[in-house]
Amino acid sequence: MSAPSAVVHHDSSLLAKATAARAVTRLVDAQSARGSASIVLTGGGIGIAVLAELARAPARDAVDWRRLDVWWGDERFLPAGDSERNETQARSALLDHIGADPDRVHPMPASDGPDGADPERAAERYAAELARAARPEDHADAPSFDVCMLGIGPDAHVASLFPEQPALYEQERTAVAVHGAPKPPPTRISLTFPAIGAAREVWLIASGEGKADAVRLALSGAGPTQIPAAGVRGRSRTLFLLDRDAAARLPEGIAAPGQL
Repeated sequence: MSAPSAVVHHDSSLLAKATAARAVTRLVDAQSARGSASIVLTGGGIGIAVLAELARAPARDAVDWRRLDVWWGDERFLPAGDSERNETQARSALLDHIGADPDRVHPMPASDGPDGADPERAAERYAAELARAARPEDHADAPSFDVCMLGIGPDAHVASLFPEQPALYEQERTAVAVHGAPKPPPTRISLTFPAIGAAREVWLIASGEGKADAVRLALSGAGPTQIPAAGVRGRSRTLFLLDRDAAARLPEGIAAPGQL
């Protein structure tokens, strides 16, 4: 697993633009090397801002969007089309504008889907979809995502892996149901550490002073049970992509190369 580093941008607007530009470069490189690419999307204010900037990026069409597999790190277990679902927001910000192949867009199940209001079965369905997409060389029950984008909560949660919740202890399954989440809605589906750790690159994106303590703890050797963001690493690269407010309390020794 890769050691983390940080890239700090002046403000949230520049962070979103720079992360979108970074994503274009990463996806183009992956498609050039292997013919296709894969990405895990995140929600939240900065996550959706990145997707909106990606839709507007001048180099957007350098990516062959028909050869991109799109996954999600977590989802609110709500009906399809609900405005609070990460999928709904991602479609509005990006996916409805790029001509993605519908068969390669992999939303997490909704509460009105074929599994009904059973989040455990819905999580099993998503884990099975991940396993079908994995290749022998991935050595995991999930694809080796080229990029896994994650937000960071003020409590240092990532995806829907919240401090001291049972999902943090999962070592086998790649997707699980989450009950009793401390922020609404309480029922969710989330990738687990094994699935996130299959990614080639993990990008943790944070904006605002309210995230500064979580970022500091995640980069200070804290345990993942209390600080879930400390437990996610990419196989090749782990980047904390931050604005200056979120980076205000970075620990010493963490590289902050500056603006892209």
